[in-house]
Amino acid sequence: MSSQTDQDPRLHAIKTNIRVVPNFPKPGIMFQDITTLLLDPKAFKDTIDLFVERYKAKNISVVAGIEARGFIFGPPIALAIGAKFVPLRKPKKLPGKVISQEYTLEYGSDCLEMHVGAVEPGERALVVDDLIATGGTLCAAMDLLERVGAEVVECACVIELPELKGRERLNGKPLYVLVEYLEI
Repeated sequence: MSSQTDQDPRLHAIKTNIRVVPNFPKPGIMFQDITTLLLDPKAFKDTIDLFVERYKAKNISVVAGIEARGFIFGPPIALAIGAKFVPLRKPKKLPGKVISQEYTLEYGSDCLEMHVGAVEPGERALVVDDLIATGGTLCAAMDLLERVGAEVVECACVIELPELKGRERLNGKPLYVLVEYLEI
């Protein structure tokens, strides 16, 4: 498994600062709320530092953050490792020419977009989001980047919900997570 071990004391603070909200946004969902993690500057910094420690020597030129919470973690990681940040947005949020990737969800479909020319062929990319559940959004992000010729080095998430088997949908692409939640 590509996740941190509980031997790093920073992980305990990260996990305990993530609030679990039952029945949000609908009954039966245990929502993983990272906004409470952001209220603790040390735990938030530790979260960024753990990712930076992993990626600083991997020659990554692009950090692609998935809207919206990938926008929280992606930019500080990009700055710290000397990479550019590319936002992957919901439809009709970016001006100018975009490239789009549709994907299916349990309840319908969605789409990610990025600016044409934001990522060049051969660039090494890291995909960042707050959480992996079913894996659909991460797969769409990887497909989008690979369509323009980028090499997706890894996907990085703060939280994994392993019972939803999102890791299996990544078709062997490396996934790095800091904490897992087994009760969903």
